[in-house]
Parts: sequence; structure tokens; C-alpha cells
Amino acid sequence: MSASAMGIEICNAKLQYLDADKPTLAGLNMSLKAGEWTVILGRSGCGKTTILRYLAGLLEDKIDWQGELATSDGEPIDERIAYMAQQDLLLPWLSVIDNVCLSERFARSQSPSSTDDVRDKASKLLIQVGLQDYAHSMPDQLSGGMRQRVALARTLMQDKPLVLMDEPFSALDAVTRHKLQTLSAQLLKGKTVVLITHDPQEAVRLAQSLYVLQGTPAQAQAMAAPSSMIPRVLDAECAQLQQAILDQLERDYE
Repeated sequence: MSASAMGIEICNAKLQYLDADKPTLAGLNMSLKAGEWTVILGRSGCGKTTILRYLAGLLEDKIDWQGELATSDGEPIDERIAYMAQQDLLLPWLSVIDNVCLSERFARSQSPSSTDDVRDKASKLLIQVGLQDYAHSMPDQLSGGMRQRVALARTLMQDKPLVLMDEPFSALDAVTRHKLQTLSAQLLKGKTVVLITHDPQEAVRLAQSLYVLQGTPAQAQAMAAPSSMIPRVLDAECAQLQQAILDQLERDYE
């Protein structure tokens, strides 16, 4: 675990959109452990993305929030978050390396880093994600998997202790998805990661803490994840957990 890793405790939280008749989340209790992967599953529309958007500070004027959110170091989470979405959100008029450098461009007023230092850091990250030969390519020249590797490099470029991932691999084929899961687990080691997924197998490979959102309004049901290192090889224990997740998810469809 890195020295800057940050854990988050959410206790008895209730979240309701101001234009909604009922809360989206109620009685929500979650522990996002410092330096580990927390994976959240649940049916569509149950509030998974709402949790990430709340943590990212994107809902402040749209919701009523009640409950406690505490960080392990007592510091606010503002400015300590990187967000990786389902869509890669690459700017089509910028090259790969310029897309990776984008967050530094916005932070330049707060950072003394020179342009050369920023591009050197971005180049090293592109090597890590296997795209060093595509630094000057444009996004429309890349496959879907390559585009998400650029998005991962851009996320790493921000070097934030908390990384929020909203189904970033869901549009990829099975093999590419598997490779991106493995790469993300390696490169985000030491970060506090919150991953939303619809895929029980992905959850089993990556989760160190595991929650299923259920009910209306939704609550978080904790499930025991294997103690083995991630990314996991799918063995009999993993298959058993994958079936248990499916059984739990099916309860919301009865």
C-alpha cells in the first residue's frame, strides 16, 4: 500500500435526487479499503454510478445527502480523485500523447512541471500500457482496447490516490477485457480503486472487497472475496463465488 493511499467509510447514508420522489440509496454502509480494489455490482439503475458520481463531487447541487463519509486520513477527497468512465472520452483532435497529457494541461496553473517533464512522464506511461509506438497516432486510428489503454494511461497520469472506474472494460471483447483487467491491477497497485461492473467474473478476478447493491432504495450487501492476490486465476473457489454473486443478483429480478 502506498503512503498516500486513502480509505473511505460510508455509514448509514441516504441519497435522493432533488427531482425524485424516492431515495436512490438508503441505509448505505460501505468500506473502501485503502490501497485495495472495491467492486460494486447490481442491476441497471440501482445507483452504482450514482455512488461514483457522488464521490467525484459531481452531484452536489442535484441531490440531498444524509449520512457520514469519512476518509482514513481525515482529509477531504476533493482533488484526490481520478475517474475512468465506460467511454474512453478521448478528444479526437488530439494525438494519443496529448490526450494522456490533458489533465496536466488543466492543472498547469497549480503545477510547476515543465512541458518536457509532462511529456516524458506521459511517454513512460505509454510504454507501460504498450502503446509507445502510437504516441503520435490519432484516436480514430486505434482499436477499442487500445483506446481504453490510452484512457488508463491518462488516469495514471493524474496520480491520484482514489481511482473511480465505471465499467471501463464493458465494451471490449473477452480477451481484450481480460488483458486490460490484468494491466489495470498491475498499474493501479497501491491505489484505492472503486470499480463498477455488471460482470461477476470481472468482479471475482479483481475484488478485494465486494458489494452487491439491492432493493429500492438500494442498500449494499457485502460478500466475502477471496484472500488471494489480484488479478486472480479463475479456480474452483472463484467459480463458486461467481455463482454466489449471480444468485444474489437474481434476487432483484424476482
